[in-house]
Amino acid sequence: MMKPGNTGFKRLFYAMIYSYQGLKSAWKNEEAFRLECLILLPVIPSAIYFGETGLQQALLIGSWLLVMIVELINSAIEAVVDRFGGQRHELSGRAKDIGSAAVLLAVSFAFMVWILIFNELGYW
Repeated sequence: MMKPGNTGFKRLFYAMIYSYQGLKSAWKNEEAFRLECLILLPVIPSAIYFGETGLQQALLIGSWLLVMIVELINSAIEAVVDRFGGQRHELSGRAKDIGSAAVLLAVSFAFMVWILIFNELGYW
Protein backbone atom coordinates (compact mmCIF):
# COMPACT_ATOMS: atom_id res chain seq x y z
CA MET A 1 0.00 0.00 0.00
CA MET A 2 1.27 3.45 -0.89
CA LYS A 3 2.43 5.65 1.95
CA PRO A 4 0.58 8.93 2.47
CA GLY A 5 2.59 11.86 1.26
CA ASN A 6 4.18 10.13 -1.72
CA THR A 7 3.68 12.45 -4.66
CA GLY A 8 5.14 13.07 -8.07
CA PHE A 9 7.83 10.71 -9.30
CA LYS A 10 8.07 8.92 -5.96
CA ARG A 11 4.39 8.00 -6.20
CA LEU A 12 4.85 6.89 -9.81
CA PHE A 13 7.85 4.79 -8.80
CA TYR A 14 5.88 2.99 -6.09
CA ALA A 15 2.91 2.54 -8.42
CA MET A 16 5.19 0.84 -10.94
CA ILE A 17 6.55 -1.49 -8.26
CA TYR A 18 3.02 -2.48 -7.20
CA SER A 19 2.04 -3.00 -10.84
CA TYR A 20 5.04 -5.26 -11.36
CA GLN A 21 4.09 -7.22 -8.22
CA GLY A 22 0.58 -7.60 -9.65
CA LEU A 23 1.91 -8.96 -12.95
CA LYS A 24 4.20 -11.33 -11.06
CA SER A 25 1.30 -12.53 -8.91
CA ALA A 26 -0.93 -13.04 -11.96
CA TRP A 27 1.82 -15.04 -13.69
CA LYS A 28 2.33 -17.19 -10.59
CA ASN A 29 -1.31 -17.76 -9.66
CA GLU A 30 -3.40 -17.47 -12.83
CA GLU A 31 -3.04 -20.18 -15.46
CA ALA A 32 -5.25 -18.31 -17.95
CA PHE A 33 -2.98 -15.25 -17.71
CA ARG A 34 0.13 -17.39 -18.30
CA LEU A 35 -1.51 -18.91 -21.38
CA GLU A 36 -2.46 -15.47 -22.69
CA CYS A 37 1.14 -14.28 -22.18
CA LEU A 38 2.39 -17.27 -24.15
CA ILE A 39 -0.11 -16.55 -26.93
CA LEU A 40 1.21 -12.97 -27.03
CA LEU A 41 4.67 -14.26 -28.03
CA PRO A 42 3.60 -15.32 -31.56
CA VAL A 43 0.95 -12.56 -31.77
CA ILE A 44 3.53 -9.76 -31.73
CA PRO A 45 5.76 -10.98 -34.59
CA SER A 46 2.70 -12.12 -36.58
CA ALA A 47 1.10 -8.69 -36.21
CA ILE A 48 4.30 -6.96 -37.30
CA TYR A 49 4.68 -9.31 -40.28
CA PHE A 50 1.07 -9.32 -41.48
CA GLY A 51 0.01 -5.79 -40.57
CA GLU A 52 0.81 -3.46 -43.44
CA THR A 53 0.41 -0.25 -41.47
CA GLY A 54 1.25 0.81 -37.97
CA LEU A 55 -2.45 1.09 -37.23
CA GLN A 56 -3.10 -2.50 -38.32
CA GLN A 57 -0.15 -3.71 -36.26
CA ALA A 58 -1.37 -1.75 -33.22
CA LEU A 59 -4.89 -3.18 -33.57
CA LEU A 60 -3.62 -6.74 -33.94
CA ILE A 61 -1.34 -6.50 -30.90
CA GLY A 62 -3.64 -4.24 -28.90
CA SER A 63 -6.63 -6.53 -29.32
CA TRP A 64 -4.73 -9.31 -27.56
CA LEU A 65 -3.35 -6.95 -24.91
CA LEU A 66 -6.98 -6.03 -24.20
CA VAL A 67 -7.69 -9.72 -23.53
CA MET A 68 -4.85 -9.76 -21.02
CA ILE A 69 -6.05 -6.55 -19.34
CA VAL A 70 -9.57 -7.91 -18.96
CA GLU A 71 -8.13 -11.19 -17.64
CA LEU A 72 -6.23 -9.26 -14.96
CA ILE A 73 -9.41 -7.45 -13.93
CA ASN A 74 -11.33 -10.74 -13.90
CA SER A 75 -8.64 -12.34 -11.75
CA ALA A 76 -8.81 -9.41 -9.32
CA ILE A 77 -12.58 -9.76 -9.05
CA GLU A 78 -12.27 -13.50 -8.44
CA ALA A 79 -9.60 -12.97 -5.77
CA VAL A 80 -11.79 -10.48 -3.89
CA VAL A 81 -14.85 -12.74 -4.13
CA ASP A 82 -12.83 -15.73 -2.92
CA ARG A 83 -11.35 -13.70 -0.07
CA PHE A 84 -14.64 -12.40 1.27
CA GLY A 85 -17.06 -15.05 0.10
CA GLY A 86 -16.25 -18.25 1.96
CA GLN A 87 -19.74 -19.63 1.51
CA ARG A 88 -21.64 -19.90 -1.77
CA HIS A 89 -23.66 -16.83 -2.62
CA GLU A 90 -25.61 -15.92 -5.73
CA LEU A 91 -23.89 -12.52 -6.04
CA SER A 92 -20.43 -14.08 -5.74
CA GLY A 93 -21.22 -16.49 -8.54
CA ARG A 94 -22.71 -13.69 -10.61
CA ALA A 95 -19.61 -11.50 -10.17
CA LYS A 96 -17.33 -14.32 -11.27
CA ASP A 97 -19.55 -15.21 -14.24
CA ILE A 98 -19.72 -11.59 -15.40
CA GLY A 99 -15.93 -11.26 -15.15
CA SER A 100 -15.57 -14.42 -17.20
CA ALA A 101 -18.05 -13.08 -19.77
CA ALA A 102 -15.93 -9.93 -20.08
CA VAL A 103 -12.90 -12.09 -20.93
CA LEU A 104 -14.96 -13.98 -23.51
CA LEU A 105 -16.04 -10.72 -25.16
CA ALA A 106 -12.44 -9.47 -25.21
CA VAL A 107 -11.28 -12.71 -26.88
CA SER A 108 -14.15 -12.43 -29.38
CA PHE A 109 -13.13 -8.85 -30.12
CA ALA A 110 -9.51 -9.92 -30.69
CA PHE A 111 -10.58 -12.65 -33.12
CA MET A 112 -12.86 -10.20 -34.92
CA VAL A 113 -9.99 -7.70 -35.33
CA TRP A 114 -7.67 -10.37 -36.70
CA ILE A 115 -10.31 -11.74 -39.09
CA LEU A 116 -11.31 -8.30 -40.37
CA ILE A 117 -7.73 -7.15 -40.91
CA PHE A 118 -6.73 -10.42 -42.59
CA ASN A 119 -9.82 -10.14 -44.79
CA GLU A 120 -8.95 -6.53 -45.66
CA LEU A 121 -5.42 -7.59 -46.61
CA GLY A 122 -6.75 -10.41 -48.81
CA TYR A 123 -5.46 -13.31 -46.72
CA TRP A 124 -9.04 -14.69 -46.50
